Amino acid sequence: MFTNAGMNQFKDYFLGNDTPKATRVANSQKCLRVSGKHNDLEEVGVDTYHHTMFEMLGNWSFGDYFKKDAIEWAWELLTEVYQLPKDRLYVSVFGGDAGDQLEKDTEAFDFWKAIVPENRIIFGSKKDNFWEMGDTGPCGPCSEIHIDLRTDEERALVDGYALVNNDHPQVIEIWNLVFMQFNRLSDGSLKELPAKHVDTGMGFERLVRAIQGKSSNYDTDVFVPFISYLEEKSGKSYGKDEKIDIAMRVIVDHIRAISFTIADGQLPSNNKAGYVIRRILRRAVRYGYTFLGFQTPFLHELLPLLAANFGDIFPEVAQQQEFIARVIKEEEASFLRTLDNGLKMLDQIKVDLQAKGDAVIPGKTAFELYDTYGFPLDLTSLIARENGLSVDQAGFTQEMEVQKTRSRAAAEQETGDWVLVGEEEGVEFVGYDYTEASSTIVKYRKITDKKGDRYQVVLDKTPFYAESGGQVGDQGTLTYGQEVIKVLDTKKENDLIVHFVDKIPSNPSATFDAKVDVQRRGLIMNNHSATHLLHAALKQVLGDHVQQKGSLVNDEILRFDFSHFAKLTDEELAQVEQIVNEKIRANIVLNEQRNVPIEEARNQGATALFGEKYGDFVRVITFDPNFSVELCGGIHVKSTGLIGLCKIVSEGSISAGVRRIEAITSQAAEAYYREHVAMVKELQELMKNPRDLKKSIEALLAERNELKKELEQLHAEKAGNVKAELLANVLKAGDIQVVLGQVKLPHADALKKLAFELKNELEQPFIVLAADIDGKPQVAVALHEALIESKGLNAGAIVRELAKEIQGGGGGQPFFATAGGKDMSGLSKVLEKAKGYFANLSA
Repeated sequence: MFTNAGMNQFKDYFLGNDTPKATRVANSQKCLRVSGKHNDLEEVGVDTYHHTMFEMLGNWSFGDYFKKDAIEWAWELLTEVYQLPKDRLYVSVFGGDAGDQLEKDTEAFDFWKAIVPENRIIFGSKKDNFWEMGDTGPCGPCSEIHIDLRTDEERALVDGYALVNNDHPQVIEIWNLVFMQFNRLSDGSLKELPAKHVDTGMGFERLVRAIQGKSSNYDTDVFVPFISYLEEKSGKSYGKDEKIDIAMRVIVDHIRAISFTIADGQLPSNNKAGYVIRRILRRAVRYGYTFLGFQTPFLHELLPLLAANFGDIFPEVAQQQEFIARVIKEEEASFLRTLDNGLKMLDQIKVDLQAKGDAVIPGKTAFELYDTYGFPLDLTSLIARENGLSVDQAGFTQEMEVQKTRSRAAAEQETGDWVLVGEEEGVEFVGYDYTEASSTIVKYRKITDKKGDRYQVVLDKTPFYAESGGQVGDQGTLTYGQEVIKVLDTKKENDLIVHFVDKIPSNPSATFDAKVDVQRRGLIMNNHSATHLLHAALKQVLGDHVQQKGSLVNDEILRFDFSHFAKLTDEELAQVEQIVNEKIRANIVLNEQRNVPIEEARNQGATALFGEKYGDFVRVITFDPNFSVELCGGIHVKSTGLIGLCKIVSEGSISAGVRRIEAITSQAAEAYYREHVAMVKELQELMKNPRDLKKSIEALLAERNELKKELEQLHAEKAGNVKAELLANVLKAGDIQVVLGQVKLPHADALKKLAFELKNELEQPFIVLAADIDGKPQVAVALHEALIESKGLNAGAIVRELAKEIQGGGGGQPFFATAGGKDMSGLSKVLEKAKGYFANLSA
């Protein structure tokens, strides 16, 4: 999905590194262009023919047909099959380039001249008519086909020849025929490819526009149903206001890109591919918020329409409709919570910049919008342009790098150079079959990090599994005679299996007995195999939309992250757990297949993880071909019965649309049940061994609640008596009513309640209460608002001064404040000091 050109997956065929199964191919491929060299994001919505996600229609020749056939067939398809008017079509060919020492593509010109008038053939520049994906790789001259969709009146005024490749919205490229002849090397030079190939790309959305004779891609039936929905929901009309039109075009474009990528398994996140989706989604939300008045999540409501219009061609969208909608809704809600504040900040930034006569938003400010409010840089830049401003992108990048540097510093380690001991001819991993091997050291080095000084060792043959696919690395020992070296961890580094050890052996050239900690390995195997069973059980209970999003498997616990849109019910968790344990009791024998061709594995129904890279040959782990078949490189039990038992201990959300289950197996699960059985037994003994423990506890809780209510009633009555006594002893200072009292109350809330009740019953009160709260001193001060204005009094300042008498402190509002302390004996002094305020009020 995250390819921005159709040829990426065929690169090795062009270079001659691989042989295709077929020399001729035709396809439709979803492409995303929002980053890198081919980035259309800024044009989307502003013009009428660029998209974030579009369908690339292509035909390919791998060393088979070349220019003549590609040109003649393209013309036949467009004019005879699709019946596009010939007089509206123009073609371009490569005009040569002195820098690359390339001549004009007269060969392509001559083929076109046989079917198109010469006044419709344009020699184009290297920029327009020499196609290359990046700085290096397969490339070659290309021939583009353009269509003039202007009205007859416009065409009569200006010949379309002059408008080709000049960004005219009605004179657009619809098909590019690329003739792969060269390989661009790192020094910039061109080398002839071993064979000549054809790679063509035609935008489906533009083709539909041409066939339907529309002036905009968004006027075709690919997009019109979605625009109509937005018109109805927003109450605004398309085609009357440019800003509203752009907003609607952005939304109907972006919803496809977002939904298709989620359907393919990529969820929005804060890094890598996931951030691409989050950026597009937030861009759409902001357009809807600002220009269409959508203050609440709305994008997810387009999913039924998307499924109805595209479900036949892309069934994954219809199958996962509810899941995709929930993920999008959560993302929308999350961004909307900060969007308003972020936009207000941008408004203030604009005012501040205008006051200074500046028009550039500082990089640090843009980074704050990204870091605090979730505004991607391109969204800030977009809003800035709408307001006549720009963004210091270099400054933003610098701030981002500072943050990354801080993150890297946390994991920074100092590593010395490798010391070579033996010949490095590749490491042989024997850990699938053995837990012990006779090994020699190939090389070693010292590392220094937060854990102190350690060493890394590479062995010629190793039984130690290196951390991968969520499974932690093995531990164990390297033994030579009486010398024992501890293997603390095992990881992969540049395809090497690296062993972390506590010291370097006295004789690095010796032959060592490399031995894995088999007890720890066994527990890890239990958890890893149980993870496969758990994955299959979740699919069975929740649906096929469940996909693994991450895992951790060690000797203590298994952690499994998966795509799902809602909290699992107790019934669903129980059902999943039951299925896993049934498979454990069935003692299913592991079927492990190594070096299986990837296509054969897929035909077996093997589950591949989205985002993982697989070679031509894979390892397939099967526990019942009708239940669990997965591509996996980890270590597993020989039969499920060895797992013993599986217990789910937690389930929760870790991000939008991703849940996490933690479970234990084997010894840990047994210990879990032993602890809970012991707890139940202890409770039974405490309850005098009742026949029904649950009913006895429920009765005890009911009795406790009744007693609690009675106690609260008694406290309320006591507080009422205290209040009556205090009101009976109110002092007068003119119009001011002063209440000074020492009270004993059950909790701090009772003190606050008493203070407010007194305040409400007096016309202009000044209240100081010194309280004994369960053996701890507290003070409360409550004032009438008039005293704050007329006398300049402040309850917070008064309580802080009084709190000194109880060795404490506090604060609050001008009209009410409290303080706590340590010295109970100081309560009487609090009231004495409060009398001083009374004296001042009387004066």
